[in-house]
Amino acid sequence: MTLLSVNVNKIAVLRNSRGGAEPDVVRAARTCLAAGAHGITVHPRPDQRHIRTHDVYALSTLTRTHGVELNLEGNPFAPAREGYPGFLALCDAIRPAQATLVPDADGQITSDHGFDFTRDADRLHPLV
Repeated sequence: MTLLSVNVNKIAVLRNSRGGAEPDVVRAARTCLAAGAHGITVHPRPDQRHIRTHDVYALSTLTRTHGVELNLEGNPFAPAREGYPGFLALCDAIRPAQATLVPDADGQITSDHGFDFTRDADRLHPLV
């Protein structure tokens, strides 16, 4: 069966560009679930330019309460930074239904490629 997971990153981009707390990412996710989405997807980045660590915890609570999936996307090799514990540490704390490994760099505007398994298999193997 095909299930829909809605990515709410752009809601956070809008919030962060305006300053403050609006639009509310959790409220947007709740609206998606009420409209029939089966899950929520977010990509917390080390620079926290959209989804922030506190959003991940709040969305984890929301998705667990609604019995739907949370998919965290991120680079497992990106280092921890102030306010960001690192992708693997965040996954360990949240225990999402799905974790999507994305090899993005800090300067990338958006994810545009996957891992090169010829080059990265040895580093990825212990994580999978």
